[in-house]
Amino acid sequence: MSDPSAAEKPARKNTTTAEETAPVKTTASKAAAKKATAARKPALPEKAAPKPPTTTRPRKPESRTALVRRARRINRELAEVYPYAHPELDFENPFQLIVATVLSAQTTDLRVNQTTPALFARYPTPEDLASANPEEVEEILRPCGFFRAKTKSVIGLSKALVENHEGEVPGRLEDLVKLPGVGRKTAFVVLGNAFGRPGITVDTHFQRLVRRWRWTEETEPDKIEAAVGALFPKSEWTMLSHHVIFHGRRICHARKPACGACPIAPICPAFGEGETDPEKARKLLKYEKGGFPGQRLKPPQAYLDAGGVPAPPLGAAG
Repeated sequence: MSDPSAAEKPARKNTTTAEETAPVKTTASKAAAKKATAARKPALPEKAAPKPPTTTRPRKPESRTALVRRARRINRELAEVYPYAHPELDFENPFQLIVATVLSAQTTDLRVNQTTPALFARYPTPEDLASANPEEVEEILRPCGFFRAKTKSVIGLSKALVENHEGEVPGRLEDLVKLPGVGRKTAFVVLGNAFGRPGITVDTHFQRLVRRWRWTEETEPDKIEAAVGALFPKSEWTMLSHHVIFHGRRICHARKPACGACPIAPICPAFGEGETDPEKARKLLKYEKGGFPGQRLKPPQAYLDAGGVPAPPLGAAG
């Protein structure tokens, strides 16, 4: 017997729709599709990394007149900051000064000042040092470094003073530079500070700062001396040297200048080479502005009045 309801039901077709047959996209296949699409697109150029900001002032062309004015203004500013600037070698006469200056090569004025009291106590005159036992002098000068070469220089210098200048330090440049161990730098230190005759002392601090300030691009000391000397009246040369050297030792250091504590920052073309944050810069200050002793064991009274502290003698604690 047949089921009457079977005739009423339509025959089911054995077919499927396109939607039913299409594969289902998984998360992995979607990611692969995106990668394929991205690969077909042209690559965009990468943005260049931003340059770090700099506080160093850009170099601008400067006329000769502008250079002279700027250099002299810097010197005036430094004169106000260091009115007590002075040679930082202890000496009581020209002989002590010339010997101390010869000994200061490749060491600090402080180390020389700590060493020369014993030397001058034992050999107070050129005659005494000229006839000294080299081994005994070497032992005294050992803390200065290069003590054998320096012993030879100061004994030879003393002999030349005795034999050629009656035991007196000459007051002329042409005579001074002929003495053993004496070059133009030493000669100008002696002329300016023992005889009151103007001279420019081109030491390492002076060379570094005048090039930083773009007073000159020369690298040889005699050429630096000539270039800088032409910017100033001759009468200012000696004190100019003291101002620049004082500033180089105290604020405008070789490796990390204290730019943020520098009194000439507004007019310095090298501002930004060192620490510009005022608080951090103050921690870099040396000598009287940082609470440390200066170079001399017996500094001028003006230095002490300004808050300077005498250096400790050789072997002192701390």
